[in-house]
Amino acid sequence: MIYVGLPQWSHPKWGRQGISGLEDYARYFNCVEGNTTLYALPKAEIVTRWREQTHDNFRFCFKFPATISHEAKLRHCDDLTHEFFQRMSPLEDRIGQYWLQLPATFSPQDLPGLWAFLDGLPKNFTYGVEVRHPQFFDKGEYEQQLNRGLMARGVNRTILDSRPVHAAVPHSEAIVDAQRKKPKVPVHAIVTAKNPMVRFIGSDNMLQNQELFAPWLNKLPVWTETTTPYLFLHTPDIAQALELVNALWQTLQTALPEVGSAPALPQQSSLF
Repeated sequence: MIYVGLPQWSHPKWGRQGISGLEDYARYFNCVEGNTTLYALPKAEIVTRWREQTHDNFRFCFKFPATISHEAKLRHCDDLTHEFFQRMSPLEDRIGQYWLQLPATFSPQDLPGLWAFLDGLPKNFTYGVEVRHPQFFDKGEYEQQLNRGLMARGVNRTILDSRPVHAAVPHSEAIVDAQRKKPKVPVHAIVTAKNPMVRFIGSDNMLQNQELFAPWLNKLPVWTETTTPYLFLHTPDIAQALELVNALWQTLQTALPEVGSAPALPQQSSLF
């Protein structure tokens, strides 16, 4: 099995394609990245509403708040972590994984703090970690330490594939902004636990996206033999995320028939 989704569940332009919110989104996709929790905790009644708007087979992959990962740097944040889990508790059985998106300043010297933090988390959830420091991508001792530590704890190493957006011609504000913000790191397709997460950051060039996505058509089917991966499809202008889905789905279904037919969404070109 594989979960496929987008980084968010709504966009003003998606309404023309039948997605006006989470309830609509969950009819077409079986998971979503929870970027909103990086910036602020949702109100309790909103979390309850999210549960009401989804079904039992849907999975949320929420980020830990930046107050924990960036401000506290994983230290002395037990109260913040407890508050986070308490707030999200109505969705407990619909959590795909909680994941830490660590800043580039998080270096190998900070690994002891990561291990202490992960070891203190509730054991009934799946977790992921996304790193951005260059030394975690040089295939040296520090990267090996990271991978070994994650494997020992059954924690997924979140995989960022930003090749398409950094290969794009910077002809729009959205592309320029994404190239400035998205890390340019090597793609290390490493499985450290049972739910590898791939974040594919496409460009606005769908042919280029198809070409750069091709290696995943070989990798993901192998992974599904022993794991349940998550695949999230991004574009610099998130309005184009549905166009990216249309561009990639046919080859993805050929490689992984279990994903089923493409979401029944009109072609982007007919709407914009």
